[in-house]
Amino acid sequence: MFAERFEKKETIDLRKRYIGPSCKIFFSHDPIKIVRAKGQYMYDEKGQRYLDCINNVAHVGHCHPDVVKAGAQQMELLNTNSRFLHDNLVLYAQRLQATLPDKLGVCYFVNSGSEANDLALRLARQYTGHTDIITLENAYHGHVSSLIDISPYKFHQLSDAEQNQFVHVASSPDVYRGKYRADHPDPATAYADEVKDIISKAHKKGGKIAAFIAESLQSCGGQVIPPVGYFQQVAQHVRKAGGIFIADEVQVGFGRVGSHFWAFQLQGEDFVPDIVTMGKPIGNGHPMSCVVTTKEVAEAFMTSGMEYFNTFGGNPVSCAIGLAVLDVIEKEDLQGNALRVGQYLTSLLEKQKEKHLLIGDIRGRGLFVGVELVRDRLKITPATAEAQEVIYRLKEQHILLSADGPHRNVLKFKPPMCFTTEDAELVVEKIDVILTELEEALDLKLNHTLTAENESNKRKLLTDENGHSGVLHGKGSRQGSPQQTKQSKRLRT
Repeated sequence: MFAERFEKKETIDLRKRYIGPSCKIFFSHDPIKIVRAKGQYMYDEKGQRYLDCINNVAHVGHCHPDVVKAGAQQMELLNTNSRFLHDNLVLYAQRLQATLPDKLGVCYFVNSGSEANDLALRLARQYTGHTDIITLENAYHGHVSSLIDISPYKFHQLSDAEQNQFVHVASSPDVYRGKYRADHPDPATAYADEVKDIISKAHKKGGKIAAFIAESLQSCGGQVIPPVGYFQQVAQHVRKAGGIFIADEVQVGFGRVGSHFWAFQLQGEDFVPDIVTMGKPIGNGHPMSCVVTTKEVAEAFMTSGMEYFNTFGGNPVSCAIGLAVLDVIEKEDLQGNALRVGQYLTSLLEKQKEKHLLIGDIRGRGLFVGVELVRDRLKITPATAEAQEVIYRLKEQHILLSADGPHRNVLKFKPPMCFTTEDAELVVEKIDVILTELEEALDLKLNHTLTAENESNKRKLLTDENGHSGVLHGKGSRQGSPQQTKQSKRLRT
């Protein structure tokens, strides 16, 4: 039974009337109306199935029956706030802590990744007595005011935005496009030394560092994998300055990287953050999140004299759902699946890189993979329009993928953890066909590459699903050779 009350057009009209205009929607010129989902698939109002390569929220699969059952059963019994004793709260905290280093032993349950990161800043500032925060270029940590201030991914979109005087932005540790690349003898130290310099400059101006915050793997920043050793050295510099290290696992935690349960563990066993924040996958779509920190930080927070209370954080239903998610990850070996399928997906994409000049870089861990498209491999000119063309063409073939990064040219794979090798083969096969057609249209051959500058006046752009620019699309499908011919002409003229 489809949960549809209105025709698609009426839904669109009502959304325009009642929903804030800054609330963007995927594929805005021809949005998809989703009415149900299961596993790694989503279904529109006509019953058409879409393979979901986007959704790192439905971590163990959309509407997983074990998770749905756990929430429903607990809701039938009790749902109240954490000022009453309840076993679900302490059971879940105990299970969650068992996945982390012993040092990280105190939990605060909240409702979203934004709320978790906002609380992490409060903890850091109370513990250190300092104010300044160091964040990374292209970082995104949430939508509340305190986090917009430390999210260059957001505030750099505004030409007239003024950077908060207490916020310092370090270079993204991107070894493909960043300041220090893979050919640098020690990019980890080079990027960490920049943080050290930022600390020094802040001290000269009278600032004091409360925390360095980073996504363990940058997602909105373009699927960036920091070089091993970077976090250790940054933590050393920050702690020496009296600050602490916050690892944001909101998008990449809970086994997504395959080899480890938490992405910060990719840096090595010798690295342990002072605070870890979690969200999105923690509840498989249920609004819950968590901040885990050390006993010392928690005790300092208590000395402020201000009681901390969260109406919904840690309620019995949320904790029952959280426990079910952990059970499913273990029972179905989803961390192992992320490792195996992720490695297979990456190997398939690497073969495509050998074939397609538009592919500049393949990077990722487990089921967190990025494909950076470029117009010129030597100049690494971003292929922004081409990335959007891939996204829209895949959508027409019922595959949902997104593109992000500072130039919106990185194809992002972050599907539900039940993603299969067959799914990987299907997506890569479709990408292969699309890139072949794009390269033919652009006359991109092994001995003849074109730069974006030479072709920029030949492309028409529109707003993509994130509100940025992409290749112009018609409203109709391009399945079949006549439509493909039109698409080729569009890129040439």
